[in-house]
Amino acid sequence: MQIGTPLSPNATRVMLLGSGELGKEVIIALQRLGVEVIAVDRYKNAPGHQVAHRAHVIDMTNDQALRDLIALEKPHLIVPEIEALNTNTLADIESAEIATVIPTVKAVQLTMNREGIRRLAAEELNLPTSPYAFARSEAELQTAIDAGIGYPCFIKPTMSSSGKGQSRITNANEVKTAWDYAASGGRVNQGVVIVEGQIDFDYEITLLTVRAKNAQGEITTYFCDPIGHLQEKGDYVESWQPQAMTAAALAESKRIAKAVTDSLGGLGLFGVELFVKQDKVWFSEVSPRPHDTGMVTMASQRFSEFDLHARAILGLPVDVSLREPAASAVIYGGQDSLSLVFEDIDKALAVPNSDIRLFGKPESFPRRRMGVALATGKDVAEARLRAKQAAQLVKPKQA
Repeated sequence: MQIGTPLSPNATRVMLLGSGELGKEVIIALQRLGVEVIAVDRYKNAPGHQVAHRAHVIDMTNDQALRDLIALEKPHLIVPEIEALNTNTLADIESAEIATVIPTVKAVQLTMNREGIRRLAAEELNLPTSPYAFARSEAELQTAIDAGIGYPCFIKPTMSSSGKGQSRITNANEVKTAWDYAASGGRVNQGVVIVEGQIDFDYEITLLTVRAKNAQGEITTYFCDPIGHLQEKGDYVESWQPQAMTAAALAESKRIAKAVTDSLGGLGLFGVELFVKQDKVWFSEVSPRPHDTGMVTMASQRFSEFDLHARAILGLPVDVSLREPAASAVIYGGQDSLSLVFEDIDKALAVPNSDIRLFGKPESFPRRRMGVALATGKDVAEARLRAKQAAQLVKPKQA
């Protein structure tokens, strides 16, 4: 494996499609390894735009716009960071050997919507999942619930992120509202929602799973320590590492994660979400890229999930070792604003073993994630307390 010099004819060029806070950290990790990075997003001044060698704003679902940009920049690797992409275009690009899509076109196509990945896990790989059905109308949704999904249940768009469009309902009076919310909350309106039955679980985890080359050049699967997380309205608000688990549950989690990621193939880091009750584990979702709950690894591991993703996609060795217990807590914008300032950063950083990451998003909404607090401790409990305290001390204000 060799890496060229950025901004020279022999540069190793990587294009990120989607350049939010997770993409920003991937870009930084790639640049530390001497890679030339092109950041693409649907809006100007996205977090990744601010640190990349070059930045572009396009509609990434538009076939011609995507083809034209790839022809202009000539990337060696294309790294999707969001779901709202024209995957047929990417398939054509890879089949023509113009660039390699990370981790694979198959992975991007299957994971861009919940229907593809759920059918793969449950129907092809026979992995345990919650009961589910897909509905293309409000009437189909009600029929699916009445036919066995039951209440309470979760209604989600087949394509969305950060909890957008997701609802938990407990009776038939809430079906219409949930359908309307799911239909409006998807990244790309597919006219399809997934309804999932509620299962009885003790906690949920993200198992960061890395497909990377070992010293002999063979693709090997590596697992980070499990990450516990707390969600509100489908969006994570806290995460911590490591999550305590039984040996049997951890082994089953690794079995499920490896089965899914082996099927998707390629190189890179995957965020595999799982439900756990004692020794029993259910597959939930997978992202073929760094995961929001995995931001805790910026404090907990020797190499963060972003470093691991960068190394893996470049064919370099990885080290998934845990350094110390850590936690993350979200900092929300709290308001609609095009000119936000953050006060009391000094007070937040006075919390022992704490750190703050502000993403630099140009526009704030009440529930938009604008930053994250990180903290370490002698154990997870202490780390969580410190991370929450630091996050609460940061005060977003209108400038």
